[in-house]
This record gives sequence, C-alpha cells and structure tokens, in this order.
Amino acid sequence: MNDWKRWLPGLQIISRYEAAWLPRDLMAGLVLTTMLVPVGIAYAVASGVPGIYGLYATIVPLLAYALFGPSRILVLGPDSALAAVILAVVAPLSAGDPARAVMVASLMAVVSGLVCILIGVLRLGFVTELLSKPIRYGYMNGIALTVLISQLPKLFGFSIDSAGPLRNLVRITQAIQDGQSNWTAFAVGAGTLVLILLLKPYKRIPGLLIAVVAATVVVGTLGLDDSAGVKVLGPLPQGLPSFALPWIGLEGLSQVVIGGAAVAMVAFADTSVLSRTYAAKTGVAVDPNQEMIGLGAANLAGGLFQGFPISSSSSRTPVAEAAGAKTQLTGVVGALTVALLLVVAPNLLQHLPSSALAAVVIAAAIGLFQFDDLRRIYRIQQWEFWLSIACFVGVAVWGVIHGIGIAIVIAVIEFLWDGWRPHHAVMGRVDGIRGYHDITRYPDARLVPGLVLFRWDAPLFFANAELFSQRVRETIAQSPTPVRRIIVAAEPVTSIDVTSADMLAELERALRECGIELRFAEMKDPVKDKLKRFEMLERFGPMYPTIGAAVDAYLEEYEVDWKP
Repeated sequence: MNDWKRWLPGLQIISRYEAAWLPRDLMAGLVLTTMLVPVGIAYAVASGVPGIYGLYATIVPLLAYALFGPSRILVLGPDSALAAVILAVVAPLSAGDPARAVMVASLMAVVSGLVCILIGVLRLGFVTELLSKPIRYGYMNGIALTVLISQLPKLFGFSIDSAGPLRNLVRITQAIQDGQSNWTAFAVGAGTLVLILLLKPYKRIPGLLIAVVAATVVVGTLGLDDSAGVKVLGPLPQGLPSFALPWIGLEGLSQVVIGGAAVAMVAFADTSVLSRTYAAKTGVAVDPNQEMIGLGAANLAGGLFQGFPISSSSSRTPVAEAAGAKTQLTGVVGALTVALLLVVAPNLLQHLPSSALAAVVIAAAIGLFQFDDLRRIYRIQQWEFWLSIACFVGVAVWGVIHGIGIAIVIAVIEFLWDGWRPHHAVMGRVDGIRGYHDITRYPDARLVPGLVLFRWDAPLFFANAELFSQRVRETIAQSPTPVRRIIVAAEPVTSIDVTSADMLAELERALRECGIELRFAEMKDPVKDKLKRFEMLERFGPMYPTIGAAVDAYLEEYEVDWKP
C-alpha cells in the first residue's frame, strides 16, 4: 500500500490535511489566479501558440502536479525561460498554422514529460548538476535576450519572419526605420512594461495584474483596437481543454524530440533549485527524483490536453506563498478558477492588447538576466566567466536549440579538462608542520634522498594516462639525488580504467629496468579492487596505508639516515 502511495505525494497530504489550512489555501488560490491568466496567455503567445492554450497549459499541469508533485506550494505553468526553446521548434515546423503549432507544442510537452518521468524513475535527478553555474548563467542570459528580442515586434505593433535572435534584431531595426511601427500600440505596451517594473519591488502589490488590467481598460474604453489598429487578444474560445493525442508525422519529429528533451532539462534545473529553496524555507524535505516525476506528470498531462511544456514559476510561487498557501490545494483552486473563467466569462479579456502581453514577457525576460554573480565570477576566475560568455554567444547567434548543444559540449569539455590536465605535486617534509607537503608551496621542504613522493590530484583515465607517465618521468629526471623508489600518493585517485592500468604496467616495467621501484600509498580500496581485477595489483609491491608508512619502510629497507 505504502509503496504506491509514495508515488502520489498529493494523496499523503490529503490524508494529513488540517481544517485550519483550508481558508488560507482557498484565498491563496484566488489571489494566484490573478497572475495565472495574464501570464499564461502572454507566455503562450511568446511560445508561438494562441493565447487560450496558455490557460490550458495552466489548468491541467497544476492538477497533475497536485497529485504527483512533492513540493507543497510550488506553482507550475508556462514559463518565460522555456518560451524561446518552444518557439525555436514551433515556428519553423508550424509554418504559420495555429493548429499545427499547438500540435507541435503539445508533442514537445509529451516528450518533455516522458524524459522527466524516466529520469525520475531511474533516480537520475543529479544530471542537471553536470552544467556548472557559469554555463547555466550564460545559457539563461542567451535565452533572456532571445525572449526579449522575440517580443519587440509585438511591442512595436508589427510582425517579422523569425531568422535567429541577432538577425531578428536587424529586421526589427529595419522595420522601425521603414515606418511599420504602430506607436499607439507601443505606447500601451511601454506603459505596461514601465508600470510592471515600477511595482515589481512591492511584493504585496499585484503589479502585473494592475498593469494588464489598466492596458485592457484603456484600449477597450477608447476603442484603440478599431481607431488606432492596436492588436488585441480577442474573445477566447468557450470551453475546457479536451484530450487530443498530438502527432505531426515523422517529418520534424527529431526536432521535437530534441526540443522536448531540452525543455525538460531547463525546466528541471529551474524546478529543482526553486523546490530546494522552498523546502529549506518550510523545513519540509523534497525528493529531487519525485520532483522530476511530478514535473514530468504535469508536462505529460498538459501535452495530452492541448497544452505545451511548462516549468515551475519563480514569480507565481512567491505570490502563492505570500498569500498564505499551505498545500497543493492552492494550485488546484487556481486551476479550477481559471477553468471557471473559460466557461463563464471567455470574453473578459478580449480587449487585452498584444503589446501589453509582450510587455509581460519582456519584464519576465529582464528578470532572467544574471549579471551580479557573473561580475563576481569574473573577479575570482576569469576562464569560467568566458565559458559563460561563450554559451551566451552560442544561444544569441545560433539560436536556442543550437545553443543547448554548445552549452552541453562546453560542459563536457570543462568537466574533462579538470581531469585531463590535473594538478600534481612533489612532496617533502616541512619543519613544524605534520605530514608531507607540495614543495612548490614550501620551497624549504626537506626531500628524502633517493625517494620521490609524487601526488596526482585526479582519477586516472584514458585522457590523462600519458600525461601521468610523462610527469612521473620528468619528476624523476629533476630529482637532486639518484632515485631508487617513487611513491605515488594515490589518495586523490578515485578511479582507474584499462588504458591507465596498461600505462602503469608499462611505466613500472620501464622504471624497474632503470633500477627504480614504483609503489603506491593511500590507495583507495575500490581502486585496489580494479587493479586486482586487471591482474596487476601484485606487481606494484606492498601498498602503504599512509605516506608516512611508505617513507618509514623506505628508510628501513635502504638504511637511509634521514629524520622525518
């Protein structure tokens, strides 16, 4: 019984639900709705699908997450960080057909959901940790710029054919110079953006709602959609999302799969950080793998009910928390209220201007930029700063999908570099300090005559095997006394593969022919087990538990008069 219940954290919450929580969850859900509607519509348009589907992508995922999600107050829905990725796939595959755009976006959500669920079931929630913070910053800065540029035509009241972020910027500039701008639409959108940004520091004031309502009232009251040609949302279709199995055929399927996997990784990276933040704040532990399953279930359900990929929201979650949310019931109330709006009052937002929706997305994109921490990274480690810039340029120049590939390649190179060219040291005895230490740090350290203490600060694997052999030979050649034995301080060596094992065998043979013994100290048991499996453990002589024991054994065997 408990085995299947652990997959449904929402049921566990219901079984322990306290009556005192209900008024707070209901109120928080109603407050949350005021953000869910305009944001859902705005991010849908930014993702290349009609605005109504942003509400569909809000209703169903919130209900699914309430059942499968482990976090009590996390709010899921359409997100600005995903908009550029979705648009990069939807725009070329839909060719301007709204129905096909919805089908492509829904299929991306299904792919994203399946990827998340698979990773969660296989307990691979750590995969997002493979991207370092500077790389994530560069990627998100690139996405923020892409989203911002994609909304500028709507803000100025015209449209362009998308051709990539920087080329779009050139086309936008040319269109403005050619007089295509609708300055009334721009004034409405710019005013909305300014009001959102001015009210943003005041957490208790629903600035976004106030700005959107004000823009809608102004356009509707003055009839600017008719008199000044301001584009508006128009009446929404009446009704709720229905089940629809998305399929686009084999053509373009690979792009959808790549895009779906990409949004899965971006969504989980954001969700895991936000989830851990609120888990620490509320004192309730959250399983990251179950979080992946909850996110996957929300995306899968959304994709099967005409939605598109979603993520957690760093703007709507604080609203729910500030309004007093206690459990996932807040999200359920918000979803049901949005559904009620679609059934009862679908024309309520028909005068909502497109430039105001663009302002909502631009305000969110501005919040995605990461500059402060990048300045800190530049001060402390410039090469990681330039890695971040490389990822940013990759997204900005070649687009989001190609930028994802560039970010992954850079992450792999960064990961391998530390092991490919690791630090190594020759160690000696420093008077007044226990143990043996790097002689480059302590030039006065005393060396043991005829003995080299060599430390290698990385696993041994195919990429650094030859470098290890080269560094050992160089160290022996630079020794001030003829070398009888070299001790490798192997405590940092956490693994060894076949290539490096064969290298060690060859190195041991070559050194033995020169009258030099190759020995190891502080080698970890798993590494010893591998050498034993490779049938090589015995050829390196006794394995010393500590460097001190290795030095003592050498002094005794060779009767060297040297005091540690």
